[in-house]
Amino acid sequence: MTTTTMTMAKALNEGLRRAMEKNKKVLIMGEDVGKLGGVFRVTDGLQKDFGEDRVIDAPLAESAIVGTAVGLAIRGYRTVCEIQFDGFVYPAFDQIVSQVAKLHKRSDGVYTMGLVIRIPFQGGIGAIEHHSESPEAYFAATAGLRVVSCSTPNDAYWMIQQSIEHDDPIVFCEPKSRYWEKGEVDLESSPAGLFDAVVRREGTDVTVIGYGSSLKTILRAADTAAVEGTSLEVVDARSLAPLELDTMATSLEKTGRLVVVQEAPHMASIGSEMVAELSERCFYSLRAPGVRVSGYHVPYPPTRIEEDYRPTVDRILDAVDRVMGYES
Repeated sequence: MTTTTMTMAKALNEGLRRAMEKNKKVLIMGEDVGKLGGVFRVTDGLQKDFGEDRVIDAPLAESAIVGTAVGLAIRGYRTVCEIQFDGFVYPAFDQIVSQVAKLHKRSDGVYTMGLVIRIPFQGGIGAIEHHSESPEAYFAATAGLRVVSCSTPNDAYWMIQQSIEHDDPIVFCEPKSRYWEKGEVDLESSPAGLFDAVVRREGTDVTVIGYGSSLKTILRAADTAAVEGTSLEVVDARSLAPLELDTMATSLEKTGRLVVVQEAPHMASIGSEMVAELSERCFYSLRAPGVRVSGYHVPYPPTRIEEDYRPTVDRILDAVDRVMGYES
């Protein structure tokens, strides 16, 4: 096994590089992805090495970026579209929902939509308005789209390659607050399939499920809970559409208690769907109702109070206490 240590941003860069080396029809398109290398430097150096025909600096027009990628997909190209910030994806919403998600079905399978839409999402970087949103539920609710989110550099490296190789359109959500954190990357083999959930920490008392930026916070909460005598099993969903419920259900059948953590508001959310699906599937194993820890149902707040909005260790532990307080 060949491993190395790199940041999540670097892991994404290396994953994109490897995909472009393997397939000459892989393109990258977005605002400032070429000469600048992206605002988070995820595409740094790729235009220099692969040329302006494959790493394309696009105008400030998200609808045009995704629409062009649709046409390229019809011709067999695999375009990775970078949406510079989560809140900028909405001008492309019509293209994504009306064309990207539906063209494979509409063409009776004649056309595949092998394209990836990269979205830096969630908060935690002290950004201004429209730079810290969590739009994943919109896309997960849209039939024809697949939605995934990495939480470690190793997953970032492999999941971006797996997404590019997939024939269905992938909305690839990257937790921007984790771009600069380092981790081990296995350069030889992927530890999991693109749509697999994985157990990040074994436990016996409560199943805690999250994705993206929430995973680090959940693991910190698990450390604290262990000191207090409570064992948390931490599950990384990784895939948000489809949800890989088997791994989650196996954990919940063991613990009987469920907490789901997300940065998005709780209303009509990924977390809501997890609680509903797992409550149906594991009803007779439940020792308490499932609980969500999430952002509040308000627009993302100004920088000075964003840490009061995002899930914290204390809020997760409070939810754990609540589900532990029920009689079996």
